[in-house]
Amino acid sequence: MKSITLTQLSYVAAVSQTRNFGLAARTCFVSQPTLSMQIQKLEEELGVILFDRSKKPVEPTAMGQKIIEQAHVVLQEAKRIEELIKDEKGEISGEFKLGIIPTLAPYLLPLFLESFTKHYPAVSLIVEEMQTQKIIKMLKEDKIDAGILVTPLNYAGIVEWPLFSDPFLAYLAPNHPLLALSKVSDKDLSMDDIWLLNEGHCFRDQAIEICKKVRRKDSKIKNLTFESGNLETLKRLVDQSFGYTLLPSLAILGMSASEQKKKVRHFKPPIPIREVSVVYSRSYLKKSIIEALHQEVVSSLPKELKNEKNRERVIELPPF
Repeated sequence: MKSITLTQLSYVAAVSQTRNFGLAARTCFVSQPTLSMQIQKLEEELGVILFDRSKKPVEPTAMGQKIIEQAHVVLQEAKRIEELIKDEKGEISGEFKLGIIPTLAPYLLPLFLESFTKHYPAVSLIVEEMQTQKIIKMLKEDKIDAGILVTPLNYAGIVEWPLFSDPFLAYLAPNHPLLALSKVSDKDLSMDDIWLLNEGHCFRDQAIEICKKVRRKDSKIKNLTFESGNLETLKRLVDQSFGYTLLPSLAILGMSASEQKKKVRHFKPPIPIREVSVVYSRSYLKKSIIEALHQEVVSSLPKELKNEKNRERVIELPPF
């Protein structure tokens, strides 16, 4: 058997991801005949058919799927060689794709992006907002290098490196009864007038987890149901005298102390929190960039989120 080339394996991986020879060729910046010829040549060398071309979209054969999985391993290890050389030279450079969940992106990104790009100009940082399950899927398919989301996840092959703990708080409408309290507990909350994110957001599930033992109470707006994919939308609804919502503390960083006093109530101990981490594949490609990212995020945090003593008096909620 002649040697298998990395180019051939990259073509196979591209077809596996796109399920289309034409699309795969474009992603690899080659002509379709060139890509098809190289895959056919590999099939002849191996003595197996990798793709069932009669189906639309094309599908891997049973043996092809096994070879594709191994091809991903080989390609990732080849990338690792390049990263090891960069680490040895002390280089922090190259393209880095980062996924971040929507309930973190608008609040956390402005804290560290400017500093990171200034300190590491040789890194081409590509950031995409996406939900947790997509981040995990993209990591496993080697389509992104890391994610910032809520942990623990406990997925095989995924490493979690905690950044900080983000406490929950209640954001209340003007004249809401809970404003009479200096601090709130889960027993004070109602499921009738709370605004929630829509399905698929882990923050929604965490909010429900806090309120799940609460009995329903009479509510002036119980005939109105609305779910959003954006925490800022929920805040605007609350500001218009509609009920309340739960927010991460990151979401009120720009509010003055006087404004917080009018709209926000913190929880009594034990305080519900979410743990925020940077996650990445266990193969640990681009180690130096991940370490730089972690350092920049932690350095950018406000002092109240750096207080490790808070960890001794909190309830950690499941990430769902």
